[in-house]
Amino acid sequence: MATGTLPFVVNRHKVPLTLILLTYIDLLHCQLFIIPFKAPSECGVEEFFDISSLSCLRCGPNQRRSTTGLSCICKTGYQSLTTDKASLTCQQCPTEKPVVTKDGFGCIRCPGSLIDEGNCKCPKGNILVERDVNGNLLDEARCETCDGNSPAFSVPNSNGDRCKRCQASFINTSCQCYPPNVLAGGLCFPPNTLSTNVNPSVNYAQLKYSVQSAWFVKNLYSSAAACLVFSNLTACQALGNMCVMNMHSFSGVSTDACGLFNSIFRSRAAASSTQDISYWRANLPWLYYGDEPGLASRVLQTDPVPIGFSFRGKKKNTDIKLRAAVYNVRGEFLRWEPVGESNLQVCPETATRQRAAFSFGTAYQESCDLSVAELWRTHPEPLFYDVFMELGGEENRKLLPLPTLVYNQQYNGRFINQESMKNWYLSRRMFLVDMLSGREKEGSLPKVIRVASSVKIRFQLVPRTQEGQVFPPLMTVTYKDIPITDINTQTVSTTFAVEYEMDQSEARIKTDTALGVMGGVAVLYSLLKTVSWKRRIASPLIDVETMLKFLLFYAGDLANVFFAVTVGTGLHWLIFYKAQQFVSVLLPLPAQEEQFVTYIGCAFALKAVQFLHKLILQVSVDIFLIDWERPRSKASRTVPASGEPKRDPSPVSIWRTYFVANEWNEIQTIRKISPTFQIMAVLFFLEVLGFSNLALRDPWSTLQRSSQAYTPSYSLTLRYGLAATLWLCIGLLQVIFFTVFHEHFVEDKIRQFVDLCSISNISVLLLSHRCFGYYIHGRSVHGHADTNMEEMNNNLKREAESLCGQRGLVPNTDVQTFQVSLTNRLRSQYDRIREPLTRRNGPSRLMDASTANPFEQNIRAYHTMNHFLGSILDHAHPDMDYIVKDKLVFERVIGMEFLEPNEKSIFYSDEAHSFSDVLFYGNEATLLIFDTLFFCVVDLGSQSFVLAAVLTYVQQMLFRLIRNFLGRKNLVNKTLVDERFLI
Repeated sequence: MATGTLPFVVNRHKVPLTLILLTYIDLLHCQLFIIPFKAPSECGVEEFFDISSLSCLRCGPNQRRSTTGLSCICKTGYQSLTTDKASLTCQQCPTEKPVVTKDGFGCIRCPGSLIDEGNCKCPKGNILVERDVNGNLLDEARCETCDGNSPAFSVPNSNGDRCKRCQASFINTSCQCYPPNVLAGGLCFPPNTLSTNVNPSVNYAQLKYSVQSAWFVKNLYSSAAACLVFSNLTACQALGNMCVMNMHSFSGVSTDACGLFNSIFRSRAAASSTQDISYWRANLPWLYYGDEPGLASRVLQTDPVPIGFSFRGKKKNTDIKLRAAVYNVRGEFLRWEPVGESNLQVCPETATRQRAAFSFGTAYQESCDLSVAELWRTHPEPLFYDVFMELGGEENRKLLPLPTLVYNQQYNGRFINQESMKNWYLSRRMFLVDMLSGREKEGSLPKVIRVASSVKIRFQLVPRTQEGQVFPPLMTVTYKDIPITDINTQTVSTTFAVEYEMDQSEARIKTDTALGVMGGVAVLYSLLKTVSWKRRIASPLIDVETMLKFLLFYAGDLANVFFAVTVGTGLHWLIFYKAQQFVSVLLPLPAQEEQFVTYIGCAFALKAVQFLHKLILQVSVDIFLIDWERPRSKASRTVPASGEPKRDPSPVSIWRTYFVANEWNEIQTIRKISPTFQIMAVLFFLEVLGFSNLALRDPWSTLQRSSQAYTPSYSLTLRYGLAATLWLCIGLLQVIFFTVFHEHFVEDKIRQFVDLCSISNISVLLLSHRCFGYYIHGRSVHGHADTNMEEMNNNLKREAESLCGQRGLVPNTDVQTFQVSLTNRLRSQYDRIREPLTRRNGPSRLMDASTANPFEQNIRAYHTMNHFLGSILDHAHPDMDYIVKDKLVFERVIGMEFLEPNEKSIFYSDEAHSFSDVLFYGNEATLLIFDTLFFCVVDLGSQSFVLAAVLTYVQQMLFRLIRNFLGRKNLVNKTLVDERFLI
C-alpha cells in the first residue's frame, strides 16, 4: 500500500524525487544498531553489570558491587530496607547496634569481634545466634557452643549458624581428632592404619619428569585411608581415579596412587567379589584384569560375544550399543550414558557422522586439532568412563565390559602394553582430558595436561564364523603429555577410531600357496621359452646370455602370476565382503595390506621388465622388403662413345617399396583397443557413476553417497581389485569388439597390410631371432604391379573372378603368412650380405676405401639381398632350400618347434598372422596388464583415480613415441629404405 500512495504524495506536495530517495537511504542507515561491548569484569567498584542492557550501571547511594558483579549490595554497616520498589535502599545502622546481621536486613550488637565482611564473629566450635526461635531479632547476638561430647557429638555446620552431628569417624569420645589419630580430608583415622608418607606425584613418562600434584596432596591419603578403613565407596572410586590419572602404572613405590590401590585390592582377597568377577573386589572400582602371563589373549580371543552381526536380511544387526558408567574425579557416580553422544568423540562433528562410528563394519576414524584453551574451559575436571557393550534384551539387559589397553601404562619402568600381547596388562577405566592432576597449586594453571590423543575400539571376528560373531572388543587409549607454555595458542591432536579385523593367516597361506604353485609352473614355462629361444637362435650352449634370457622370461611369467593372484584376491574381497549377509569375512587392516601391496609392486616391476624386454626386441628385429617386380620393356639410350642408340631394361619403381615401408611404419604401434577410450571409460565408471564407493571400508554397496554422511577411508585391497577388474573388463570388451566387429566390418589393418604386399608385389621377411621369424608372401599373381590404373583394376577383377592363380606361396593355396625356421647356412649367407652395411655403421677404423660411397653400397647391398632372398624362395639354391608344412597343435600351444632346420628351412603355415608379435598389436595382453598395473600403482600411491588416469595416458603416449622413433630407425637400417621417404 505504501508503494501505491507514494506517487500521490509526491505529486501533491511537489517534493523532489531526489529528496525522497535521500530520505529513504538515510532510513536504511538507521537500521544498523551498534552497542559498546562491556564485560562484568570491566565494571567499576561502585558499578554492576546489568544483564538486561549488557552494560555497566552505577549502584545507588551507600551501595557497592556484589561478589558476582551482577547486582549491588549495601556497604558494610548499612542494612537493606524492604520497600515496595524494585530498587535497593540502604540505611546506616545506629550506633547502639552498629553491626549488620548476616541476612543484611537488621542491625545488632556483637558479643565479640567482627569478620572482614563486617558481621559478628564467634570462637571456633561456636555458632552465631542472631534471632530467637520465632525469628525475632535479638538486641545482641549470642555465641552458642556446640557440644562435641557424648551423647550430642555436634559441631558447627559450614555456615556457622547451626550445630550438626559430627562425622562418624570422629565419634569415639568426642568430635575432636586427637593424636595419635590422623586428621585428613575431614575424617579422623586411627593410628597405624596407613602410612601418612604417601607419594602424591604424577609421573609424566613422555616428558621424563614428575609433578607434585596439589589434588593428590590433598586427597590421596584421605581417599586411600577412607577406602581401607571405612570401605567408603566414593573414596575407593576417587583413589581408583587417581590411579587412572597415573596411567594405571606400577612402580617400585608402593605409596603412589596405584600402589595404594593394589595394596587395598590385595587386602580384600578374602572378601567377596562383585558381579562374580574375581578382578572386581567389593567396594572397589574394577581397574585391572590381572597380571597373569597370557591373560590378555584369553580375555580377548577365547569366548565370543553372545550376539551376532548381520549386514542384510530380516536379522540385520549393525548397531553397536555401548554404554558407560560416568564418575567424577571425587568418585561420585554421575549417570549411565550411551557412548556416541560426543562423550568419547571430542572432535566437533555432526551427529550423523559420529553415529557412523557405531555401525558395525564401517571403519571409522576422525581426527582434529583442539585448542588447549577450549579444553581448559570445557574439561576443568576429568570425567571417568567404565565402558560396557549392551548385549540386548528388553527387560533383563546384559552388559559386557570392554577391556581397555592403556598404551602409556608402565610396569616397573617398562611400557608393557607396547610389547607383544602375552605381556599386555588389560585395564578398565579411562578418561579423555586431565587438567587437574598437573596443577602444583590449587586454582592455578596446570604445569602439564594429559589428553587421550587416540581412542581406538577394535572388533575381531571369530574365525570361520557364519553368524557374525566377534570376540570382546578392545579399547586402546593412547595419552599425550603436553607441558603448558601458552594455553591460548597451544593445540593438541586427537583421534577416535573404530576398526575391524579378522585372522588373516589362513588367507595369507592360501595366497602364498597359490603364488608358490603358480610360480613353479612359471619356472617350467620360462624354461620352455628359453629352450625354444635357444633352438631359434641355433645355439646349443648354455652361457650367461642364456641365463639372462631365462631370467627375463621368468620375470614376465612371474609378473603374470603376481598379477593373477593379486587381482583374484582383490576381487574375492570385493565380492565376498560387500555381498555377505551374516558377517563371515572382514577387510584386512592397512597394516595387514602391506604384503598385498608388496605383491602388487613386484607384479608391476616384473611386468615393466618384460615390457621393456619386448620393446627392445621389437625395435631390433631384422626386416627386409623383397621386391618381385621385374623390368617389362627396354628403354632406348645413346651410347656416348659411338653415338649409336642402345636398348636397356627400364628401371623398377621404388615407390611400391616405400609405400609398403610406410604402411609397416604406421602399424607398428596400433593396438586392439583404444587407449583414450579405455581411460575415459574407466574414469566414467569410477568417478561419474560412483563405482569408487565400492572400495570404501564399509559393507554397503551403494554407488552414490550423501555429502552429509560419513565417508570412511578406502581399502587398498578393494581399490586395487575394483580398478584392476574394471580396467581388464573394459579392455577385454574392447578387444572382443575390435576382433569380432571392427576388424570384420570396418577395418583390419593387419590383413590390409598383407593385401597391400600382394598388390605391391612386395614380400616381407621378419627375423625376430637369428634363425626364426616370419614371412609375408606378397608376390603378385599377375606378375607385375608397376602398371596403370586400368590394368590394375582388370587384374583385381580377374582375381575376384578366380581367373588367375591364388596368392599363396604354395601353388593353389591362399596362405600368405608363415613362421619360418631357417638353417644356419641360410642365416650365415644373410649376414654376409649385410656385413658391409654393419661395418659401415660401425667404427670408422673398420672401414676401407671400398666403402667410400655409402649410397652405392646401399644400392649394391639392397639388390644383392633382394636377388638372394628371391632366389631362395624360388628354390634356386638346393643347399638352402625350404619346405612348407603345418604346425602341430601342441607346437602352437607351447610356442616351440619340434623339428630343427638342419638341411632345409621350414616354413610353417600361419593363417593367424602371428607376425604381429613383433608389433604392439600382437602383444596386447602384455600392454593391457602393464597399463592396468601402472594405473593401479599410481592410484594406490596417490589415492586419486584422475591422477592415475592422466599419468597412464602420458606413459602410453611416451612409449608409443619411443616405439615409433626406434622402430623407424630400425626400419631404415634393416630395409635400406631412405628415411626421407618415411612419412
